[in-house]
Amino acid sequence: MNILSIQAWGAVYTVILFAICFFIVHLLRLALYGYRTVKNKPSGKEEKPEKKEKGAEPVYYIVERKKKRPKSEYSDPKRITFK
Repeated sequence: MNILSIQAWGAVYTVILFAICFFIVHLLRLALYGYRTVKNKPSGKEEKPEKKEKGAEPVYYIVERKKKRPKSEYSDPKRITFK
């Protein structure tokens, strides 16, 4: 006698399959991360970066937004005709 129906077994298998896929994907991502870390391992010699000359500092301007003036006078209403 089955305790779960066929639909429930399908749901259980789906959750198990999702967990396996989730585990495999994250395992592969961690392996790729580790491979890149080992591949780009810095050598024992440390190179000192050259000092950069300080140039002129950039100039920043504060710009205000244009303000729309309200119309003091309105034109006469236009007649609209529908055909």
